[in-house]
This record gives sequence, C-alpha cells and structure tokens, in this order.
Amino acid sequence: MIERLRFPLQSVAAALCVVLLVASCASTTLQSTWMDPAYTGGPFKKFFVIGLSARDVTSRRVFEDIVVAKLQAAGAQAVPAWQSFRDEGQASEVAMDAAVAQSGADAVLMTRLLGVDTRVNVSPMMVPGPMMGPGFGPGWWGGYAGWYAVPQVTQYQIATAETTLFEVKTHRIVWSATSETFNPKSVQQEAPGLADTVIKELQARGLMAGK
Repeated sequence: MIERLRFPLQSVAAALCVVLLVASCASTTLQSTWMDPAYTGGPFKKFFVIGLSARDVTSRRVFEDIVVAKLQAAGAQAVPAWQSFRDEGQASEVAMDAAVAQSGADAVLMTRLLGVDTRVNVSPMMVPGPMMGPGFGPGWWGGYAGWYAVPQVTQYQIATAETTLFEVKTHRIVWSATSETFNPKSVQQEAPGLADTVIKELQARGLMAGK
C-alpha cells in the first residue's frame, strides 16, 4: 500500500480565491458618524479642505487636491488649504479665520489621520489530508482522502481617520465621522475612496447638494 499526499485542483483554486479576495478588499468604511441635531442651515456650497497628518507637506497637498476634485465633481465648490498655508506647521487661529474668510467658504472640511495599526486575523482553512490508496489517480481512491482544518494567519493594516465638518459662520461642528481604510497603500490611492465615502454621507445628511 502506497501513501500519497495529493492536493486537488479545487483546493488550490479555493486558496487562490482567498488571496485574491484579501488583496482586493482595500476600501474605506465609516465606523461611526455624528451630526448636530440642532443644525438647520441646509447644504453647504463651498468647502475649505484641510488635511492633517504627521506626514510630509506633499502628502497633505495631494490629499487636499484629491478631495477638492471629488467635491467639485459632485457639484460643490472647494478650495485646498495649502494654497493659503504653504509652510509646514500648524496655522494660528487668526490666520485660519483670515484664510477661510478670504476663500469665501461657508464650511471647513478637516480630515486628520489618527493612526495606522497592524492587525492579525486567524481563521481555519480546510486542506486535504494524505490519500490512502494504490495511486491510480484521484478517481475511486480519491474518495478516501480526508480533510482537516489548519490555521490560516493573515496580517493586514487599518488606517483610522477622523473627518469633521465645521460651519464657518458659527465655528461649530456640524458633522463628524471616523473611518477605517483596509490595507492602505498611499495617499494617492486611498484619498479618492475616503472622499467618495465622505461625500456620499454628506449628501445623504443634506449637508451637501448633489449635482
């Protein structure tokens, strides 16, 4: 009696599907949202977009430009903060007020990166055991192959960001949300998804007019 270890084509395809699924799940979702129940001002028309993070100035400018482009494509007016603050460092309250007033915006949309965490997921994966038989192929004797579970360890990253919408006239927070992005690659790749998610929520809340 010859003992052989065989891996049917179906199991290989299943494993490949798992890999492709994990690789294609790069997306941004809102984890929590809040809106001021007392706000009755209607949709905002022009947004002053600010991106805050510990990264370099270039990343901040790329992020702001992408969000501004997305807002404009959705029918709103928008201006990036970097056009008013070209230097590194936090702007003063007075400088911020002056820049927003000069832009003519009636809302400030601010996003800040809270952090990037590495997480580990352990899940069972069924694999075929050794096939017991004389080795005539996967036909009759293939039915005697057993299946057993082995742990599959997947490591991934989650970027958490907080986006806040301020009313310029009162300086109060009208809406805020916390989002998570699965396996972030770069600002260039992930900013469009975050912008789309935020814009969809703002439109649903009546805080931004659609096209």
